[in-house]
Amino acid sequence: MEFLKRCWAEISLSAVNYNVTEYKKLLPAETELMCVVKASCYGHGDSIIVPYLQKVHGVRYFAVSNIIEGIRLRDMGIKGDILILGYTPPELADELIKYDILQACTELPYARELDRNAHGKVRLHGAVDTGMTRIGVHGTAQQQADELAEISSLPNIELEGIFTHFSSADGIHSSDEEYTGMQAERFFQVKQLLEEKGITLKHAHIKNSAGGAYGYGDGSTLARLGIILYGLYPDPAKPLPFKPKPVMTLKAVVSQVKEIDEGTAVSYGRTFVSDRRMKLATVTAGYADGYPRALSNKGEVIIHGEKCRICGRVCMDQFMCDVTHIPDVKPGDEVILMNDEINADVIAALTGTIGYEVTCDITSRVPRVCID
Repeated sequence: MEFLKRCWAEISLSAVNYNVTEYKKLLPAETELMCVVKASCYGHGDSIIVPYLQKVHGVRYFAVSNIIEGIRLRDMGIKGDILILGYTPPELADELIKYDILQACTELPYARELDRNAHGKVRLHGAVDTGMTRIGVHGTAQQQADELAEISSLPNIELEGIFTHFSSADGIHSSDEEYTGMQAERFFQVKQLLEEKGITLKHAHIKNSAGGAYGYGDGSTLARLGIILYGLYPDPAKPLPFKPKPVMTLKAVVSQVKEIDEGTAVSYGRTFVSDRRMKLATVTAGYADGYPRALSNKGEVIIHGEKCRICGRVCMDQFMCDVTHIPDVKPGDEVILMNDEINADVIAALTGTIGYEVTCDITSRVPRVCID
């Protein structure tokens, strides 16, 4: 049995190839890709996508959330630089050294703890808070440069780069553009102040998916390609220079077909009651697979090429949909839950979230299957 055809995600490497190829065309010659592959490639499956990125596209830089994800990439045989964007307990400093993994450094006290726990050089990229107000050294540009210089002076620390993160590069308002420009100006001011102190950095990176797509932060040595890599938009309200191709197609099957009379209640809480005689199909996916319960009574799926409305609440492992208008539906028929038409951004709009969360929420019990 290759995989259980109950609920599964098909992963298209040809879509990955298209998205990477088109995105690279938007970057300045001096900017290399850093592919953001945290959360198992935003739920798409790191074991499928990451080796492909390295082997086919020659990607040398990857970003992850934590040390477990970093070690997992090393265990896959991934070479080059892996940057942890999140927190690593300082007592694991020697693990960072052992696996040759870069750590984001948020402030001087954290660097001192890494230095104290390390038996060798811990490689760092210093985080600079330019307006995201999430992580990083803060204060004036001079104060930030002074703190980073002190971090660099620690005996067991190798400060190889600095980075910051745009908060609004995907924004549609002129104020977003102004704020993004301010962030870039501030970041490169810190870089210049460090250079004046004699600190040479291998990397200074500010471009995220949106920053690279819309031309912000030129001078960045790396572009951290995340959501666009997987075929989704940083913000669907703002067009991209190219139309990315969704990498994931989520599928399930029909397990039962039944006729119901007018006035029949469907699923938990009786939130749907049929207003006519109907034909329902039960589908083998639910919120335990990461298919949102918030799609109850308003989401759609595709069966035999036709859209079908969800009837009643999505259950943990199953839900029902209206197939009255589709002849010959039977158990075992394929159901498309998410594709390039009903994509993660469409589902997000229906459920009050963002496409990132939709794909990240697809649970580990859903097999990821490479289709091309």
